This record gives sequence, C-alpha cells and structure tokens, in this order.
Amino acid sequence: MPILEILKYPDPMLKTVSEKITEIDGPLISFVNDLVETMKASPGVGLAAPQAGRPVRVIAIDVTPKNPGAGLIVLINPEIVSASGGKVAREGCLSVPEYTANIKRAADVVVKGVNIDGKELEISSTGLEAVALQHEIDHLDGILFIDRIANMKRDLFKRRT
Repeated sequence: MPILEILKYPDPMLKTVSEKITEIDGPLISFVNDLVETMKASPGVGLAAPQAGRPVRVIAIDVTPKNPGAGLIVLINPEIVSASGGKVAREGCLSVPEYTANIKRAADVVVKGVNIDGKELEISSTGLEAVALQHEIDHLDGILFIDRIANMKRDLFKRRT
C-alpha cells in the first residue's frame, strides 16, 4: 500500500470542510487502508483524510505507542455526541510540523461513527485517545490545532512559516 503525502500548513485543503461519506466501496476502503499505513509510518497517533488530500469524513487513530493496548480506531463520518470535563494538553500535528502548543479539550468524549464494514460504533474515550479523536474530527471541519490557541501565539507561528 502506498504511503500518502501528508499536506502541510498553509495548504488550503486543510481548511476545507469534508464531505459526508454516503457509500463504503472499494476505492474508499483502499484509501482508508493507505491512510492507516501512512499514519503508522508517521510519528503521529492520528490522521484525517483531508491531511492526505481527500476532503471526506474519515479518521484513523492509534494511540498504542503512547498508551499500550488502545488499538486502531477507524471511523467514517465521526461525530462527537457528548463531551465533558476539561484538560489542557500539549498537541502537535503532522500537518504543522515542528510546532506544539497547549490546547484545551474535553477530557472525556463519546464519538459515534461507522467502521469500514459499515457497522455503527459508539466509542467512549478519555485521555490521549479523547484528545486525538477531537483533534482529528477538527480536521474534518477545516480546523487546525493552531486555530485553537491564543491569537498572539497563532500570529507568532504564522510569521515563522
């Protein structure tokens, strides 16, 4: 399976709102497999389809390297159905290399979506997995983690690039 190119900020695709998937077919399954392989070959714990140049609602997450036993999550059309608590954690992004920032996120989330077999799933997550789900779902809505930091810090980052 080919490793996909990960788009870098300020590529306009990263600010695109992704389209809902209406059919799980062979080309989509092939793309999802490539997305997962690309994520596994990268230093990150998640990847969203727009980061690989496809504005569709698909994410892949595997926090196992930092949280053993968590396992791979692939979701089509994911939605956050509930979020609670709050935490600030350092985040980075494969599309914004060499930059991290403290981002406030919900501590616990429940996300629903469909797996690659078309089965509906509801996942309750906490910790790094919850943060990763929120981060990747943001990508589907054209939101980068740098959009969630203080304006002055974001302006300083934009000047660096």
